[in-house]
Amino acid sequence: MGRSLRVALLSYRSKPHGGGQGVYVRALSHELRQLGHRVEVFSGQPYPELVDGVPLTRVPSLDLYREPDPFRTPRPGEFSGVLDVAEWATMCTAGFPEPLTFSLRAARLLGPRAGDFDLVHDNQSLGYGLLQLRRRGLPTVATVHHPVQIDRDLELAAATSRRTRLQLRRWYGFTAMQARVAPRLDGITTVSESSRRDVGTHLGVPAAGVRVIPVGIDPAVFTPPPGTARRDADHVVVTTSADVPLKGLVHLLEAVAKLRTERDVRLTVVGTARPGGPAATALDRLGIADAVRFTGPIPTEELVALLQTATVAAVPSLYEGFSLPAVEAMACGTPLVTTDGGALPEVVGTHAGVQVPAGDVGRLAEALQLVLDHPTFGEQLGRAGRARVLSHYTWRRTAERTAEWYADVLDRRA
Repeated sequence: MGRSLRVALLSYRSKPHGGGQGVYVRALSHELRQLGHRVEVFSGQPYPELVDGVPLTRVPSLDLYREPDPFRTPRPGEFSGVLDVAEWATMCTAGFPEPLTFSLRAARLLGPRAGDFDLVHDNQSLGYGLLQLRRRGLPTVATVHHPVQIDRDLELAAATSRRTRLQLRRWYGFTAMQARVAPRLDGITTVSESSRRDVGTHLGVPAAGVRVIPVGIDPAVFTPPPGTARRDADHVVVTTSADVPLKGLVHLLEAVAKLRTERDVRLTVVGTARPGGPAATALDRLGIADAVRFTGPIPTEELVALLQTATVAAVPSLYEGFSLPAVEAMACGTPLVTTDGGALPEVVGTHAGVQVPAGDVGRLAEALQLVLDHPTFGEQLGRAGRARVLSHYTWRRTAERTAEWYADVLDRRA
């Protein structure tokens, strides 16, 4: 290993369960520390759950999107400066302010401490505050899991009214800032070759300036069930971080409804359905609410238990820049049915899952039925998935590659 580096790891929100950003910050900071580097996490709400004494500097905002009262009205005493006013005003005009306001708050905190760090690593905010840090002499890099412009375009395509499209364009207005900031940083990493191409298309960063570093899991936590354990019959599980068209949950609900005409299929959704959102509307339309359970955010041990007992895990996304849920299922030896959206073929490979075209409900239902009908085939998929994870997708390997990338960035600046 080279010299020990001092890293400020930034994340504008770090939901501990049910969201990739909180998992990424927790795991990467832990493994970098295990490798001998010194990491301090700077995060907005919701704050991450860190381990091994990794220090957390809280970067509080008005937390306007918190549960259970998103889009709330703050009390007058909560406002403490112009950034709070800007955050509130942007929300009131249907925008999403957090990437910008977090980056500016983080720059304000880090500025006087520039000598404490060798490098700043941002997790997907890509706000103007990062450019302030660079001007102060701090090498600044960022992870882009995938360009958010892709989410925007899929939601616009699914919108059914001009009013909704206008609201979406306003909400995703921060993506213009991200496209200006990303090319001016000292380095960008992303999680797959598919995402590297998309970073070039949507953020204007040439492929040569983007390092691909896949993320992973802890294979000692995500494990297959004990040898004597049996998987539930006709039990499908899906992990979805958001009830949005990008995740393809409505297509999976429609596929389950098709299967329910012939068999007693049950679906567990690790996630939450928004009141009046796409999933809730589809459940009412399809009449399968009694067969679908939403868990909300759950601890890792509950997620592992679900994956160990499910007959099959589904990843119905229209696009994925990587897909931690797919890797978690493979690590647990759970057979997979996925789409060909984004990086999924690259992540899952050819032997760990059955692949169908994104958005094709009929093919998705057929693939699920194939695995449900043939347990031996499912076991083969599960074994291949576990082997693929051990070879390619562990957090230790992610941290090693990330530290090598840091060193390269610092050498180039020097």
